[in-house]
Amino acid sequence: MIDYSLLGAVLVGVILLLVLILRFKIQAFIALLIASITVGVLSGMDPLSIIKTVQEGMGNTLGFVAVVVGLGAIFGAILENSGGAEALATFLLSKFGEKNASWALMLSGFIIAIPVFFDVAFIILVPMIYALQRKTGKSLLLYGIPLLAGLAITHSFIPPTPGPIAVADIIKADLGWVILFGVIVGFPTAIFCGPLFAKYISKRINVVAPELEVFEKNKKELPPVGSIIAIIAIPILLIVLNTILNSPLVGKERVSEDILSWIGMIGHPFSALIIANIIAWYLLGIKKGFTKNQLLDISSKSLGPAGIIILITGAGGVFKQVLVNTGTGTMLADYFADKGISIIVFAFIAAAIIRILQGSATVAMITAAGLTAPLLLNDVSEPKKALLVISIAAGASIMSHVNDSGFWLVGKYLGLNEKQTFQSWSMMTTILAITGFTCALILSAFIT
Repeated sequence: MIDYSLLGAVLVGVILLLVLILRFKIQAFIALLIASITVGVLSGMDPLSIIKTVQEGMGNTLGFVAVVVGLGAIFGAILENSGGAEALATFLLSKFGEKNASWALMLSGFIIAIPVFFDVAFIILVPMIYALQRKTGKSLLLYGIPLLAGLAITHSFIPPTPGPIAVADIIKADLGWVILFGVIVGFPTAIFCGPLFAKYISKRINVVAPELEVFEKNKKELPPVGSIIAIIAIPILLIVLNTILNSPLVGKERVSEDILSWIGMIGHPFSALIIANIIAWYLLGIKKGFTKNQLLDISSKSLGPAGIIILITGAGGVFKQVLVNTGTGTMLADYFADKGISIIVFAFIAAAIIRILQGSATVAMITAAGLTAPLLLNDVSEPKKALLVISIAAGASIMSHVNDSGFWLVGKYLGLNEKQTFQSWSMMTTILAITGFTCALILSAFIT
C-alpha cells in the first residue's frame, strides 16, 4: 500500500535537490543535506531523530569511502606525475600500430582511468591524439572518441574510481564483484561506443587538431610499462582474489580459516590500495628521482578533489538513511514488487533522469544509490548487487550535455562547436549508458 504523504515527501526532496543545484548553484554536498532534512521533516520524523539520522548516514558511509577515495587519489596522482599514463598509452600505440590506433587509445583510456581521474587522464593524453591526427590527416574524432570511451567507462564502472566506490558502499555491494562485472560489461560497451562509433562519426564530422597545444610536457624518461601495468593491477587483483577465496564457491572447506583471514585483510580495498601506494611511491617516485618533499606535495594536492567527492558521497549516505528510517524504502520496495517492476530498471531510470537534469554523474550516481538501497529488503546476492551498481553507473553516464562540465572540456580540447559536441560526445555517452545497462540486464537474468 502506497503512503502518498511519504511518496510526496521524497518527490519534494528530489525536486528541491535539483532546484538548489540548478537554479541557486548550491554545492551538491549542502543541497543533498538540505533535501535529506526536508524529506525527514515532511515525513513526520522527530527533529532530533533527523539530526541523528544525518550523523548515522554520514558516519556509516564515510567510514569506508573516505579511506578508499583518498588512497585512490594519491595513487593516481603519483602515476600521473611520473609519466606512467603517457608511457602506457605510448606503448599500446606502438604495439597496435597506426591502423589500429583507435583500439589502442580505447584500451589506454580503459586502463589509465582506473587510478587517474577522468579529466586529468584526458588532458594528459590529448597531445597524443593531436599528433595522430596531424600525422594521418583523419578526423580527430577517430582517435578522441575511443580514448574518451575507455576513460568514461572505467571512471563509471570499475573501482577504485570514486563513482562505483560510492555506489557500492551505499548499496553494500562487494567491490570484487563490482570489478569483475565492471570489466565484463565495460569491454563490449567500450567497443560499441569507442572504435565502432568513432569510425561512424569521424566520417561525418571532420575535425583537425587545434594548432595550439594547451599543455606542454617536460621531456623526461618515462617509467617502464611493465611496472605501470603491474602497479595498477596489484590492488585490483588483491581485491578480486579476496572476493573469490571468501565466496561460497571456495569457502572454508577448501582454504583454512587463518589463510582466509589474512587474505581478507590483504585483499581489503584499504590494504590493497596502501600496498599499491607504497610500491608506486618507491618505484615511480623515489626511483624516478622525485624528492620526498615533492612526493608529499603531490600527495597533498591530490586530496583536494577527493575531499569534494568524499563529502558529496557522505551526504548521499544521509539521503539513503532518511529513506530507510522513514520507512519509505520498505514502502517503495513493496510497491515495485507488486507492480513487477525490476529494481535494476528503476535504478537505471532514476540515475538517468537525475543525470540529464542536473549534469553531474557523481551526484546522479549517489542520489540514485540513495533511492535504490532502501529497496533491497530481501537477501540480495552479491553478484546482483554488483550489477545494480553497474546499472546505476550506466544511467548516471547518459547524455552528457551543456549542464555537465565534461561536455565543455571535451568540446574545448577537441575543437568542437556545441552541435558537433552533441553529435559526438553526447551521443557516445548515451550509447555507453544504453549498452552498459543492456549488458547488466542480460547478466542479471542468468544470476541468482
